[in-house]
Amino acid sequence: MKSTPDNSARESRFAKSLYGNLSAATLQALKRLCRRHGISVVNGDVRYLDGGWYVSHSGLLALAERCRCAGIHVQPVSKSCDPSNSRWVFKATVFKSSTCKGFAAYGDADPSNTSILLHGAELRVAETRAVSRAIRKAYGIGLCSLEEIGSFPGPSAPVQSSKKIPPQAVNGNSHPNGPRVRDRLCQLIRQHQLDPGLVKLYAVDFCGTKALRDATREQVENFVVHLADWSEKDRNALLCHLNSYMGKKEGVA
Repeated sequence: MKSTPDNSARESRFAKSLYGNLSAATLQALKRLCRRHGISVVNGDVRYLDGGWYVSHSGLLALAERCRCAGIHVQPVSKSCDPSNSRWVFKATVFKSSTCKGFAAYGDADPSNTSILLHGAELRVAETRAVSRAIRKAYGIGLCSLEEIGSFPGPSAPVQSSKKIPPQAVNGNSHPNGPRVRDRLCQLIRQHQLDPGLVKLYAVDFCGTKALRDATREQVENFVVHLADWSEKDRNALLCHLNSYMGKKEGVA
C-alpha cells in the first residue's frame, strides 16, 4: 500500500473508532508504520493492546509479498520437539532476494504459552510464530506479533465437553425451543453487522477444522455462544480480530 497523507489520516480515524482516544505518540507510531512499511490497521495488519501496537501474521505476510520476498523456508527443530506433550519448535528462514543468505528465527508453542482457543494446534502456532519472527527480523519490524502473545486477549472459549449441549439462544442463555445453529449465527451476524466471510474463517480456526462443514454441532454451538459473548462485551475488539482474517478472505475469493 502506497503511503499518502490521506492514508495516514484514514488509518488514524479508523484506529480511534476501534480503540477510542489514542495518544499523539501512539498515533504517530501508527503513522510511521504506515509510511515505512505500508502497515494498515484498516486491513487488520496491526492491533492496539495494552498501550502498544502488535503486528498480525497476515500483515507480515502481506509486507513480505510487497517487498518481493524470494522465499521462506520452515522446518521443525526435532531435538526440541516433544509431540507427546504438544510442544513444538520451528526454525524459519526468510530470503529477501535470490542472493540473500537468509534471516533465521525460531518459534515455539506448547499448552502453557498458547491460548485455550488454540489448544491442539500447537504445531501450527509454533510454525506461525517462527515465520512471523523471521519476517520481522528480515524487514526491521520492531513490533511483537499477535501470534507471539501467550494468551490471546479475547474472551475464553467455552470448555468443550463430550456431552451434547442443548441449543443456545444468541445471548448465550438456554433456549430449549431455540432456532437452528445456522439461524442463530446468521442472526448474530445481522445484529452486530459482522462480515459473514470473516466470521466463517474465524469459525473454522475456532473449531480447528479444515472447513466449517467438518465441525461437529457441538463445536459450532460453542462458537456461536463465544461469538455472542464477545459481540456483547467488546464488539470493537471482535471486529479487529475478524479483520486479521482479511488476507485469508482475499486469498480464497
